[in-house]
Amino acid sequence: MAPGTLQTVRPPFGFLGALEALAEAERGQLPLWMPVALGSGIAAWFLLPGQGAWAAFLLLALSVALAGMVLPWGTRTARAITLAGMLAMLGCALVWWRAERVAAPVLARPVVAAFTGTVERVEPLPARDLVRLTLRPGMEAGLPPRVRVNVAETDVPAGIVAGSRISLRARLMPPPSAALPGAYDFARTAWFQGIGATGRGFAPIRVVAAGDAGNAGLRAALTGHIVARVDGSAGGIAAAFVTGDRGAIDEVDAEAMRRSGLAHLLSISGLHVTAVVVATMTLVLKLLALFPPLALRVRLPVVAAGAGALAALGYTWLSGADVPTVRSCIAALLVLAALSLGREAITLRMIATGALLVLLVLPESLAGPSFQLSFAAVTAIVALHEHPRVRRWFLARDEAVWRRLLRGLASLLLTGLVVEAALMPIGLYHFHKAGLYGALANIVAIPLTTFVTMPLEALALLLDLVGLGAPAWWAVERSLVLLLWIAHRVSSAPGSVAALPAMPDGAFALMVVGGLWIALWRARWRRWGVVPVVAGAVWALATPAPDLLVTGDGRHLALATDDGGMAILRDRAGDYVRSTLGEGGGVTGDLPPLSGQPNARCSPDLCVATRMTGGRRWTILATRSGYAVPWAELVAACARADIVVSERRLPEKCRPRWLKLDRKMLARTGGVAVTLSTGRVTTVRRGGQHPWEVPQTIAPPRAVKNARLFRSRNT
Repeated sequence: MAPGTLQTVRPPFGFLGALEALAEAERGQLPLWMPVALGSGIAAWFLLPGQGAWAAFLLLALSVALAGMVLPWGTRTARAITLAGMLAMLGCALVWWRAERVAAPVLARPVVAAFTGTVERVEPLPARDLVRLTLRPGMEAGLPPRVRVNVAETDVPAGIVAGSRISLRARLMPPPSAALPGAYDFARTAWFQGIGATGRGFAPIRVVAAGDAGNAGLRAALTGHIVARVDGSAGGIAAAFVTGDRGAIDEVDAEAMRRSGLAHLLSISGLHVTAVVVATMTLVLKLLALFPPLALRVRLPVVAAGAGALAALGYTWLSGADVPTVRSCIAALLVLAALSLGREAITLRMIATGALLVLLVLPESLAGPSFQLSFAAVTAIVALHEHPRVRRWFLARDEAVWRRLLRGLASLLLTGLVVEAALMPIGLYHFHKAGLYGALANIVAIPLTTFVTMPLEALALLLDLVGLGAPAWWAVERSLVLLLWIAHRVSSAPGSVAALPAMPDGAFALMVVGGLWIALWRARWRRWGVVPVVAGAVWALATPAPDLLVTGDGRHLALATDDGGMAILRDRAGDYVRSTLGEGGGVTGDLPPLSGQPNARCSPDLCVATRMTGGRRWTILATRSGYAVPWAELVAACARADIVVSERRLPEKCRPRWLKLDRKMLARTGGVAVTLSTGRVTTVRRGGQHPWEVPQTIAPPRAVKNARLFRSRNT
């Protein structure tokens, strides 16, 4: 029954009266903004530089809450403002407390260390021929309490499981911060995971004390079982559908999935959890319906919902409980509870509840692309299908089969387009590229995955119990080969990927606020959300690509070329460095060597390049090797250059006309992006005081101090 008009006290006239009328009209939507208010406090903590700014935000949020209390308390406006201020304050305080609670010392500098440690986690990465080990070194090692090392598969002895104690030698370094402005910041992720060092382990590795073989875990056993039955990346995708482990997917195929807009299929989320829950409920209902005495006395849908809930919880645990899976599990449990109570199940309130729970437990997840992509996609889907016109258009009706099929395809296409529009800003902000044909690819890929691959895989695992799963595994492999073919065809199509250099935080924030405004309100004023969305998009598109990118160690740089690409300084730079520099400049494809450009003159030790932009000619000087250059020659070259880049500490007499980016300067700034036409210089480090930016460091003991040091954190 629809409630009547104003159910609160009569508001004052004027502006407050108009605001109260809007709040009353949108009273059903106001609770949806609770996770947004909480998230705004969390986002403020990440964006603001230090403790003084965080304390100021807490006081500001408190003042907003108090201002709401000053208003007539019986009005919705007063309660909404008060609750928003309190939630924003809670979000900032919660993530601040969480960051301090997980604090652990970080390695002070790169070292080579021999130590003994207890294995916490074993992650096979067969596509890279590596095994990733998370270890807890002993106190005598003088290392951080938790380190992560990659070891070649051939160097890993048999019997290493969680709980094993091993002895090894490893090259360790502090968790690296973002190589460039806007790039992935592993130091932040490692901080919340308690990882104080990362690196590469070397043979020989010796098992000092064997762990319990049962600690290998069902997840690892299932992953190995599936990969052994399906070859190549198809096996890696099959394993990802069951356990969430994507280590066996070749990077080329993973990139094709990302470029085609199908990467969401590799992350266990709503699609996978829904398939498991529906399959479990259907099976339980069919089996229980075979017993009439039971069916007449028990509400079978409620029993099936309970079985589906157990299946969702078990699947979440088995797949590693990542943020998208946890969100999907919470959503599934809420849907099952609503169905059991006879309430409408899939609503925006369900999504808001899931987001609120995740942020209360893991507030740092807000800053990661996984949380943002997951909740943006499901919010866009539900908001679209809650719109009255869309709901009427796609309402089931008595019509010809072909018309019903066309209506379903149109619904899938429209949903795909809306989801792509919602996810594109997030993809461009975090990864600097986004697929353009994802909606079309998903029309085929989602039904293929949901109705063919996953049921066949479940059947194959069941048949394996009696040794008859080979035919089903063959069918699984054929379906995944088709999925990879679709991904490669779509990703290689002309114009399939939109690339953009690092997006300003303000532009991304405008698009997020506008998108939420459109999705969460129902009255006509929701249309005003288009204004910040357009403003943010124009801002992002109008931001010029940087002309020069320099990594934080000074070893690598990329310079813009006249054809719109970027050329790289070191010809033998690895794939990771090349992809990072390309993404930072908004460039797709391979980066040519700077030495081959017509505007550059390079020797084995130095490279001098020119760039004509902003109405003048710029000269950039960079060192290419660790060998010393004659002092007088270097000083003269510096005087002729506008910008000098080096991984070494240059002499004081080296004075370029504008920027001197040597080891000393880059230690303070981190990676640098320079736009020559505007003179804009963006740095990774901006004087922030977040715990991972100024961590408590631990120096290795004397035995390790004498080990060989490494010049680069990114080697």
